[in-house]
Amino acid sequence: MTVSTLPDSLAEIRDDFLELPEPDRLQLLLEFSRELPPVPARYDGHPELCERVAECQSPVYIVMDVDADGIVSMHAMAPPEAPTTRGFASILVQGLTGLTVDEVLAVPADFPQSIGLTRAVSPLRIAGMTGMLMRAKRQVAAKHSV
Repeated sequence: MTVSTLPDSLAEIRDDFLELPEPDRLQLLLEFSRELPPVPARYDGHPELCERVAECQSPVYIVMDVDADGIVSMHAMAPPEAPTTRGFASILVQGLTGLTVDEVLAVPADFPQSIGLTRAVSPLRIAGMTGMLMRAKRQVAAKHSV
């Protein structure tokens, strides 16, 4: 992964995980799951306005907003009974929101593999986070070109 393309917000999250012993990283992921911000009222209760992340085993929906200045906001809905998935969604929401379109599009596809959880969670779960990131980047690119 090219460190120079990783925005500070995601680099800080990655470093927080990597500074912990491997067994403690799952606890940090659970903390992130409790910090998933609520979606704005216009999306609350309206998953049809969002994109389902098919790569996730749990029902996860994301939507990306890009304002007139090219600043990105990510919103995600994930069930409380899926804390790993909620944690991954929260990492991306917190790490991508506030970035510019170019910064989001430059996030390396392998970011989910870089946070030190590949031995702690199943490959399917890492694939789910990768799916969230890829869908987020695709939505941002599509909304930016409009």
